[in-house]
Amino acid sequence: MKSTGKLASSLVLGAVLAGAPAAAQDAIVFQGVRVFDGVGPALSEPTNVRVSGNRIEAIGPTVSTEGARVIDGRGRTLMPGLIDVHVHMTFSAMDMATLQSPELTPESAGRAAAVGAEQMLLRGVTSVRDMGGPVFPLKAAIDAGKVKGPRIWPSGAHLSQTSGHGDLRAPHEGPRRFTGKLSRAEQLGATWIVDGRDDVLTATRENLRFGASQIKIMAGGGTSSDYDPLDVTQYTLDEMRAAVEAADDWNTYVTVHAYHARSVRRAIEAGVKCIEHGQLLDDETLALMAEKGVWLSLQMLQEDSETMAPSRRAKRKPVIDAQQHVWARAKAAGVKLAWGTDILFDPAVNKEQTAYLLRLRPWFTPAEILKLATHDNAQLLALSGPRSPYQGELGVVREGALADLILVDGDPLANLELVADPTRNFVVIMKDGALIKEPK
Repeated sequence: MKSTGKLASSLVLGAVLAGAPAAAQDAIVFQGVRVFDGVGPALSEPTNVRVSGNRIEAIGPTVSTEGARVIDGRGRTLMPGLIDVHVHMTFSAMDMATLQSPELTPESAGRAAAVGAEQMLLRGVTSVRDMGGPVFPLKAAIDAGKVKGPRIWPSGAHLSQTSGHGDLRAPHEGPRRFTGKLSRAEQLGATWIVDGRDDVLTATRENLRFGASQIKIMAGGGTSSDYDPLDVTQYTLDEMRAAVEAADDWNTYVTVHAYHARSVRRAIEAGVKCIEHGQLLDDETLALMAEKGVWLSLQMLQEDSETMAPSRRAKRKPVIDAQQHVWARAKAAGVKLAWGTDILFDPAVNKEQTAYLLRLRPWFTPAEILKLATHDNAQLLALSGPRSPYQGELGVVREGALADLILVDGDPLANLELVADPTRNFVVIMKDGALIKEPK
């Protein structure tokens, strides 16, 4: 298998929007704030939170403000930065026509993804898991301070069998096995089309080589792909085990795209630790996931949009119908739940990212919803272990934790709709101790 490293690396600094890195203050004190700590069901009494460097140094009503910049909380809510565990930084930045255009280059894709990354951070989303696509150069640029964006746990190119959910070839592109040529999507770092244990091992190790924090493989049919019906099961048990074994050797895990029970049961047998989607699961499989401690990274997907092709709408209908019930059943079964948005191919929808949290209100209290999008999602990020690109505790307001924080103008536990309008209601956004959005 041929590496795309040279081509993908051209996405780095020249392909993104350069900017000065945000500098962390020596010390900042949020004074007189009520804290949602990411775990508990209620806000604290007014208190002070002192940030030093990139960590929360101290919390308490008598915490000193000496030598620190003081931000007057005025009784507003200080909470952890939001975490979205299912995003596609590149695929959400462009529509399908642009992604399929012969004129698309790694540089233009990188520029679009960089713009989207900064907008995402300004929505208060400070950490994400990228669930497939060309993301390593963007992450490097963000970490170097050349681009503003969230912390990224990258998967790299997702792994797909021939005719699987990640087989993004145009009709004229033949298989690499017969033609000896990588497809254009593979050249762009979007996907690896790999069959058989040996190629799956190589693709997994290639992603780990570039810095993947987890491996994403396609285990079942999809709603936005051309070749695979929704009901099909993808990858043999041996192929899936190959990815799991290679990831386990690197002390990280495999997560799979799958909707229905057969795909998920095969994935669990192979040793997969997380399922993306799962809207079509039955109660028996949900119970098995709870028993095995397998995570369910679930979404409330957008129903339809004006730009969505009729064929895609029809393919998505069973998933959209089923998602109205799976959250309650998964919660009742005791499955480890995580929340993500999975916005794809419709950049206009990205601005609704945090508003997607409101869709969970039929099954969760506001405190439970915010716990999902902070503490619980952080626990899933931590599953990457030593392959996590950022060491430290996230998703909580706690002494010693990383200082990813939002100051909300109001009480989101009483009025969750505050998070749906971050431009108006997020007074301060802090990432890694640096003020991304300053108080006015």
